[in-house]
Amino acid sequence: MEKIYFIGINGIGMSGLAKIMKCKGYDVKGADICSNYVTEELLSMGITVYNEHDEENVKGADYVIASTAIKETNPEYAYAKENGIKILKRGELLAKLLNRETGIAIAGTHGKTTTSSMLSAVMLKKDPTIVVGGILPEIKSNARPGKSEYFIAEADESDNSFLFMNPEYSVITNIDADHLDVHGNLDNIKKSFIEFILHTQKESIICMDSKNLMDAISKLPEGKSVTTYSIKDENADIYAKNIRIVDRKTIFEVYVNKELKGEFSLNIPGEHNIQNSLPVIYLALKFGLNKDEIQEALNQFKGSKRRYDVLYDQELENGYGSKTKRVRIVDDYAHHPTEIKATLKAIKSVDSSRLVAIFQPHRYSRVHFLLDEFKDAFADVDKVILLPIYAAGEKNEFNVSSEILKEHINHGNVELMNEWKDVKRYVTRVKKDSTYIFMGAGDISTLAHEIAEELEGMSDENF
Repeated sequence: MEKIYFIGINGIGMSGLAKIMKCKGYDVKGADICSNYVTEELLSMGITVYNEHDEENVKGADYVIASTAIKETNPEYAYAKENGIKILKRGELLAKLLNRETGIAIAGTHGKTTTSSMLSAVMLKKDPTIVVGGILPEIKSNARPGKSEYFIAEADESDNSFLFMNPEYSVITNIDADHLDVHGNLDNIKKSFIEFILHTQKESIICMDSKNLMDAISKLPEGKSVTTYSIKDENADIYAKNIRIVDRKTIFEVYVNKELKGEFSLNIPGEHNIQNSLPVIYLALKFGLNKDEIQEALNQFKGSKRRYDVLYDQELENGYGSKTKRVRIVDDYAHHPTEIKATLKAIKSVDSSRLVAIFQPHRYSRVHFLLDEFKDAFADVDKVILLPIYAAGEKNEFNVSSEILKEHINHGNVELMNEWKDVKRYVTRVKKDSTYIFMGAGDISTLAHEIAEELEGMSDENF
């Protein structure tokens, strides 16, 4: 039995692959200095997880898998390199698995986790292999081995590892300026996506509503065609029209090549989620599911963990039994200005209560490169609370801070809170209907869960 060792095994991408390889019969081990919600599942599967990086852990391994976040100075990485153990990037291993099957790779600067999760949920009847970047409630995991030919996975543009892939089908949700510390500029990101489209064997399905994406495909070689989708342009191959919101549910019609395929509905709000659903519906129909099967799955789909994840939602009574205030805690991964804007707009479309965004900026480099784009990102909220920047291992070479970010946000009610205890005190003392959305890719989710648990444990009289 071949032995595979994962450095940083508790990461959302690494853990998914570790689970798949374990189910394929490999002896899987790994290490991570941080435990989280996936660690317990790994242990329950018989995967050894060390809580520190030590070269002793790697001895006897046939392969070592490492993400681009792992430095060559890591003792496990260094040992593997010095002793001739085959080292693969996480993206290389994922591509090797996907390229052997009917691979469906979901790419895009934003929306790929929701889109790949939605497609996975809809396609469960086809028994696909799934590797996504979030916990999918339908499978209670971020990965599942399947017995069919279908392999659904996210394609990661952050380090260009998606260029190892040669999928049968690809979906591209959008292109935006991000990961500029790696790519340098937007033009380089566009070039990477063009190459990814060229790697696609059968059909690339792209969103016409992304200007940067449309600019990119204009540079595709002659003869390479794509399938387009849109919620704005009826000239797209796949489009939605007659969009409306009824009882917090989004309802719309889907047309493919001008032919009505039916009326569909979503329980997650926002135009961006209608966009995300269009390639899902299109592919599901192509792979043999009927309209009713697709709608049944969409009815059940509530999003993946940390994507519009409602942790607490209660109406609280005063001492006389009348409803006085409604408190809602939402956890969301959005950390790029475009994601933030789309998510907040979606919430306002279905929620009329006071909206407070509690934002933890992610990486000094991202704040530096996208500082101007944060200007109008919070236009739809009543108040913004800024936490310190989550470094994610970076040094502050750009000399940026949340104080500087505050000055760039065009909003009349922005407050800095350096301590979690201050946020907890603010939220638990609410006196009016309020929705609090905790946003960011760092550890802010922990804060959101702690506050939700605290609210659950409080009686109405404590408010």
